[in-house]
Amino acid sequence: MDDYEPDPKRWKALAVSLTAGFMGLLDVSIVNVALPSIQRDLGASSGGIRWVVSGYALAFGLVLVTGGRLGDAFGRRKMFLGALAAFVATSALAGAAPNETTLVLARLAQGMAAGMLTPQNTGLIQDLFRGPERGRAFGMFGAVVGISTAVGPILGGVILAVFGDPDGWRWVFYVNVPIGVLAFALALRLLPRSEKSGLKLRSEIDFVGILLLAVAVLGVLLPVVESDDGGPARLWWMFVIALVFGAGFVRWEHSLVRRGRSPLLDTRLFTGTPGYASGAAVGALYFCGFAGIWLVFAMFFQQGLGYTPLQSGLSVTPFALGSAVAAAVAGRLVPRFGRRLTVTGLALVALGLLIVALLAQLVPPAAAGWAFALPLVLAGVGGGMVISPNTTLTLECVPVRLAGVAGGALQTGQRIGTAIGTAVLASVFGAVVVAAGDYQVALTVALCCAAVLTCGALGLAVAELRARRHRAQLSGDDRAAGGAETSAADVHRG
Repeated sequence: MDDYEPDPKRWKALAVSLTAGFMGLLDVSIVNVALPSIQRDLGASSGGIRWVVSGYALAFGLVLVTGGRLGDAFGRRKMFLGALAAFVATSALAGAAPNETTLVLARLAQGMAAGMLTPQNTGLIQDLFRGPERGRAFGMFGAVVGISTAVGPILGGVILAVFGDPDGWRWVFYVNVPIGVLAFALALRLLPRSEKSGLKLRSEIDFVGILLLAVAVLGVLLPVVESDDGGPARLWWMFVIALVFGAGFVRWEHSLVRRGRSPLLDTRLFTGTPGYASGAAVGALYFCGFAGIWLVFAMFFQQGLGYTPLQSGLSVTPFALGSAVAAAVAGRLVPRFGRRLTVTGLALVALGLLIVALLAQLVPPAAAGWAFALPLVLAGVGGGMVISPNTTLTLECVPVRLAGVAGGALQTGQRIGTAIGTAVLASVFGAVVVAAGDYQVALTVALCCAAVLTCGALGLAVAELRARRHRAQLSGDDRAAGGAETSAADVHRG
């Protein structure tokens, strides 16, 4: 029986929790606009710059489910405070990095801290709220996710404009320190103490699964990130390793489910939950195409057109505005339009990106920022119709006992998609710049690749829409057959 008693400080605790969560999610996108400055100041390689973004997203995604389980085992409050302290410390380390290697390692550690922090937000909402209040709290969390992605390039540009070259990029990381320290102090006062669940880490934390998945993803990432040094040709054997470890990961997770253990990825979600597999694939593939465009735009505007970081951030603001407006409306439209909403959104994103790719060849460089505005609004509106609705539709049939694992696995796929997509699109952009010496051609090719990935997600969404209609038709036929059998039985008894 639920002995829930409302905590009078719950809304203040939520505000602190969401502030910390905002920082972790913001650091996925805020750094993109600073990468050209980082490359100049540290003399970093193109591969190192890609690792700054992809490494963070990869580490973030790999520990999400584990972070949730650690929160269950040790208590949300303790894990929140520990993860927040680690995030602040690694942010300071990233800001003070004297070289490329230190920065990449700091970003990997920062991503792990953010991945441990994020599931405590959703866990605290589950603990602190019930009924309609829980829905409002999750709505606020969803808004934080959307806003953090949208304002990252703009906020990064403002920070670099205020602090200037050559060290302005360091404040993109340092800004987390005072905010994090304040959030930590408030969390000590406001977050409720929670009891340990008594879970045994060996049985509840899938360390082998984490290792297998990490090696599989690294097998794909490393050749792509090192493309400037002939990575795909020189490191082709790593794709084989990725395939072997990926297959091993699936088999291992399936064996854990059979033995009643706690897997990183519960395979029952993909085999027995209608719509989950396709929805998770849509999310991962969309993030693969969507997340990498910010780094591509930053390199195009700053290195190709000579924009300042602030001008670069403002140039992609139309996407953020369109996304924010659409996201505010889309959540209320899901019950009415369902999967059609994500299908429409994905189509708009692909169309908007293709229009920008075409305009990059037609308009003079000086007019690029203004010319891209309307298609970026179009793509942004589409993006706002994808992320939150797809999450809702993917999780709607998940059994309650698997809800936490399902949500964590969904986010893990999105973060891994972000890591791979950023590496792929940035590598494509860089390769075309080297081969053709033309930033506009490079932007066109990279955005076409992003549009192809988005169209892949669109194809999956259309297939799921048809499958939903088929399931609904079968359900209607079953109900009709059941009614006919009942009527026949009544007649027979009569």
